[in-house]
Amino acid sequence: MNAPALRLRGITKRFGSLVANDGISLDLGRGEVLALLGENGAGKSTLVSILFGHYLADEGAIEAFGAPLPPGQPKAALAAGIGMVHQHFTLADNLSVLDNVMLGTEPLWWPFSRRAQARARLLDAAQRFGLQVDPDAQVGTLSVGERQRVEILKALTRGAKILILDEPTAVLTPQESESLFATLGQLVAAGLSVIFISHKLDEVLRVSHRIAVLRGGRLVADLPAAGADKAMLAEAMVGRAVPPATKHARAPGAPVVALRGGTVRGAGARPLLDGIDLELRAGEVFAVAGVAGNGQDVLAELLCGLHALDGGTLAIAGRTLPARPRAFVEAGVARIPEDRHAVGVVGDLPLWENAVLERYAAPAFSRRGIVRRERAMAFAQSLVQRFDVRGTEAAGLATTTRSLSGGNMQKLILGRALSGDPEVPAAPPLIVANQPTWGLDIGAVAYVHQQLLDACAQGSAVLLISEDLDEVFALADRIAVMHHGRLGAPKPAREWTLAAIGLAMAGGGAEAEATHAA
Repeated sequence: MNAPALRLRGITKRFGSLVANDGISLDLGRGEVLALLGENGAGKSTLVSILFGHYLADEGAIEAFGAPLPPGQPKAALAAGIGMVHQHFTLADNLSVLDNVMLGTEPLWWPFSRRAQARARLLDAAQRFGLQVDPDAQVGTLSVGERQRVEILKALTRGAKILILDEPTAVLTPQESESLFATLGQLVAAGLSVIFISHKLDEVLRVSHRIAVLRGGRLVADLPAAGADKAMLAEAMVGRAVPPATKHARAPGAPVVALRGGTVRGAGARPLLDGIDLELRAGEVFAVAGVAGNGQDVLAELLCGLHALDGGTLAIAGRTLPARPRAFVEAGVARIPEDRHAVGVVGDLPLWENAVLERYAAPAFSRRGIVRRERAMAFAQSLVQRFDVRGTEAAGLATTTRSLSGGNMQKLILGRALSGDPEVPAAPPLIVANQPTWGLDIGAVAYVHQQLLDACAQGSAVLLISEDLDEVFALADRIAVMHHGRLGAPKPAREWTLAAIGLAMAGGGAEAEATHAA
């Protein structure tokens, strides 16, 4: 009987007192898709890093196709036929497809490059697996889906027989995801084995043959995909049932955001925002969908005072505000930024300082320019308790913020945003939530979703910017799509289909062609 493509036995990895992987044993069959699930911190990244040779396991062994895999050697993993496509692509935008595929395959001191042979291998793999690309195209001009094809071809042309896909559909349109699933079918039919890492349980159940679940560094489930369901998998991941977020019946109120002809110009010829209109009302979730890089971040920054308009008008709750973040904070605009590490918190500051970071100059927290430490600490403590921020057991409120998990860091940011001014306890009039659950596990996602819906029920207007269409459909009352800096016509969420929204995200359909009044 043939040996499995991959066999892990007793893999254990410790970082100090933390056991990231605890005696994990797992097989991957030939021609099999194995989904690897788990919360943040469950041990998925550590396990894959050991498999790929980036980390050295403290205990255990790995075999690839029946042969021992030398530990801690990425070159040995590549030679054994293990390839990986990272969630954030590792491509050079200024080089061609062929150049990217060849990078790292030839010594620098070779007197000539074997470009003809590399081109032939690339075109052969592209034809066999239906991954059509132009070898001479500059990567920077390709769509996200095309770039992913290049990453897969890069692995295949290097002889990959085991392919690790990390969140492969996170930045794809629905149509691009369908194309990826078709490619996976062809790869598996040709005998390749795939490890599929994803938080999208519908996709996991659709494409995988088997599902492995990690929790707390241990393998807690290894089961066939046939017969599994989302509720079962979610409970295995977090150790308890995860109820879906509950929407509250409500009628939208008065306009909170009135943006007319909003234009923001950048260094290039095309505006970052191109004459968009947006009206957002109290008590509604307005979702902006789109592929990353089409102006969503600029829109979020505009509504937080980080950008000034070059054309058009903007009113927040009937007021025209100066383009300064403090003015927007004082007007009650709550901000949940996309990158929690870079712009959400100052990682080296203690938790209590980050809790008041956006309002440290408010009378509640400062007097004559000096922070009122006791008040700030009391506010931070109430925030930690109310929003269940964990990870402070050792150092309390002095815990360095960067030491928090992604989910707990996001709870801190969410609590800071929704708590607002402690002297005026009320729901913020506007919440700008940009990718609010990016990188969070299923339990933290459910928590964030419920908090946003509860704030909406209390009268907040929520602008949800997300590339996760499951999230968009779960929360939104109205949805519009951004493409090339333009905002398409909004429609009630129930009137959108997945196919229509995917088409608009790719630049097709009337909704993506022109700006319409919201």
